[in-house]
Amino acid sequence: YTPDNMHCHATFYGHQVPPNTGVLAIQRISGNVPGFRIAATGVSLELNESFDIVKKLKLVGTPTKIYKNTSFISGMFNSDLEVSRFEGAAIKTVSGIRGQVKKALREGQPGSFRATFEDKIVMSDIVFCRTWMPVEIKKYYNPVTSLLVKNGSDGWRGMKPKAQLQIETETPIQVNPDSIYKPIERPIKKFNKLHVSKKLEGALPFASKPKDEKKRKNKGYMSKRAVVMDADEKKKYTFLQAVNTIRNEKVAKKKESNAKRLVIRKKVQEKKAEIMDAVKKVNLKKAEIM
Repeated sequence: YTPDNMHCHATFYGHQVPPNTGVLAIQRISGNVPGFRIAATGVSLELNESFDIVKKLKLVGTPTKIYKNTSFISGMFNSDLEVSRFEGAAIKTVSGIRGQVKKALREGQPGSFRATFEDKIVMSDIVFCRTWMPVEIKKYYNPVTSLLVKNGSDGWRGMKPKAQLQIETETPIQVNPDSIYKPIERPIKKFNKLHVSKKLEGALPFASKPKDEKKRKNKGYMSKRAVVMDADEKKKYTFLQAVNTIRNEKVAKKKESNAKRLVIRKKVQEKKAEIMDAVKKVNLKKAEIM
């Protein structure tokens, strides 16, 4: 969530240091890593035994019954106890209608509740509640009092990260199926046409009256009437046709040349990518040897 080249706040468990003390984070101290891997640099701001660290959590539910501005929501909570904890909480639909959690329902799915909204919602609306979930920090740190060992910094080895252990042991990465991005398929909504009664239409001013012309079953005399052009009109018509054909030919030639240029550019990019992959493989082999 941190933008590029911007500061961010990080909280971690460690030994006590005075404020404005410099902090340096390094990925690995071992010498087999090419280059100098500095993960982060920063400054300590304050010390506190209990920092409130939270992360965003969205609770999602769907309406089961709708009565004007009141509706029954299910799927957001698992029990009546959770509903009582969130009584009075602000909720919102995807369409932007705001509401509030009222009371748990005795009947139906456990965790269902009654909610009121500013306007009548639709059955296809999704209702969500924005909340914050507390995150606990693991209270563990390993202080290194001195690096004055036999081989200096190369003699001391810290804990290996999980990614390095997986690479060394060739174990597959654990994939959580809930974290995989899936294609979202939403059905296209078909809204009913606005129907204005004749009585209301008669009372409206002319500017507000609907001016949609109805489709005619029988075509009028204008479609059947033949148009006879003069000599001057014929010349103009033929001239316009010639200009349009020249323009269409130019557009077609331009499209062909653009397509050829794209094919050539794609081939050049593929060659560059192959060269870069080969260079990366050579660099990796050198790093392994070192």
